[in-house]
Amino acid sequence: MNAFQKLVGGAALALVLAAGLAAPAMAQKLDNKKNGPAVTTSSSADIDFGDDSSQWSNDGECDDPRFEGAGSASELVDDDIRKDATDCRTAFEAGTVTLKGGTDPADVAIATPIDAIDFGDDSSEWAKDGECDDPRFEGTGSADETVDADLRKDATDCKAAYQAGTVTLKDAGTTTTAAIDFGDNSSEWANDGECDDPRFTGTGSAAETLDADIRKDAADCKTAYDAGTVTFVGDDMTAMTTPDIDFGDNSSEWANDGECDDPRFTGTGSAAETLDVDILKDAADCQAAYDAGTVTFVGGGTDVAVIDYGDDTSQWAKDGECDDPRFSGTGVANELLDADIAHDATDCRAAVEAGTATFNGGASTTPVAAFDYGSDWSKWANDGECDDLRFMGEGTDKKLLTDDLYGDATDCQTLEAEGRVTIRKVYSPAYLAGAPYDSSHVDFGDNTSDYANDERCDDPRFEGPGAASVLLESDEMHDEADCKAAYEAGQIILISEAE
Repeated sequence: MNAFQKLVGGAALALVLAAGLAAPAMAQKLDNKKNGPAVTTSSSADIDFGDDSSQWSNDGECDDPRFEGAGSASELVDDDIRKDATDCRTAFEAGTVTLKGGTDPADVAIATPIDAIDFGDDSSEWAKDGECDDPRFEGTGSADETVDADLRKDATDCKAAYQAGTVTLKDAGTTTTAAIDFGDNSSEWANDGECDDPRFTGTGSAAETLDADIRKDAADCKTAYDAGTVTFVGDDMTAMTTPDIDFGDNSSEWANDGECDDPRFTGTGSAAETLDVDILKDAADCQAAYDAGTVTFVGGGTDVAVIDYGDDTSQWAKDGECDDPRFSGTGVANELLDADIAHDATDCRAAVEAGTATFNGGASTTPVAAFDYGSDWSKWANDGECDDLRFMGEGTDKKLLTDDLYGDATDCQTLEAEGRVTIRKVYSPAYLAGAPYDSSHVDFGDNTSDYANDERCDDPRFEGPGAASVLLESDEMHDEADCKAAYEAGQIILISEAE
């Protein structure tokens, strides 16, 4: 067996520790041949050898990690349990391997010794709540929802659950930094503070990742992995799960043109300009691009089939800018008046069709845009809890993620109607409409953040649609320009002012 084609899993680590050998973070290679001929503890008729579906079956060595001895392969992985029947049966009957500890193979559980696990500390917001919130673990003692930010941050709960047998380490839980080939920094997006390698996932990962960046953003990904903001999915990209997406039909004017025109998708395979009217209307192009990995599903958008643009009676009609306050975007005027609602039709229609304006909802008689609840594409949609972080109240989920923005419409709208959740102040259309805001009372600090001047507020004292998705304590009071602009525009608010 090629010694470089197998990573040693939890079984190998357990054997190393049992033998009293010094084991670094990465599991060591085992040499079972040093053990000499083993003593047979049961007959082969009592053993479920499984089948020969292992990559290494019929190679003359037993690759099932339930066995040990001179006839066993030098490196073993849990994936080969019951998958090398012929080799293991032959070796067992020849007396060159035996079951570990003489136990029944059906009862063999290759677990990582508790002393070999770095449980971390109790710095999680959910530490000591009786549930294990570390996403490296799974089982009945684990929280229903876990986030990467809690990696190694719920030590007491997770250690207790592990000792009680109510959680186990996931297969990826024992993967160490040393076991991962991070590659180099040749990506176009290397050293930008986000992990762009699609083999990783989590809050420290870029919103859009491409296969072309595999092993090409080493510094960012290693930093994020060590910080616990990304986890390693693995090199087998086919194993990654994808959301259940409704691609819709092909009724768009731009359907079947080789580009995805649905604004719920983004990436190199997406059209340069997308319109809300094409939501769910370019199925063939978008599905092809999604399958090819050139677009990713981001959800959101407002399904506006028909917009009532009104007329051109505004004083500012046909001046090249959309003056209707129901719209937003680069093609919309900086100053908007309620008197111009539905009275700048030509300009606003042109801006929407050019992709420089977005219709925010509301009838021609509604002065403030309607709140966009989004749709139900979130993994947690329709579970009876509101998972959209734009809401607050007893009906919201324990953990709210930026990934679920606009993705739990039914739950959030229902709970709002029941009075169990409310829209957070900064996400209310009325708050945005009230801009500009006076920021003279706020000390924004300076611009020394690595992420200063990127048009997103990276100061963790603020929240809102204008805030970065990942906020670091080290950036507090160090993104003055971005945060000041967003605050005055009504896109962020001090968390202390949010209630």
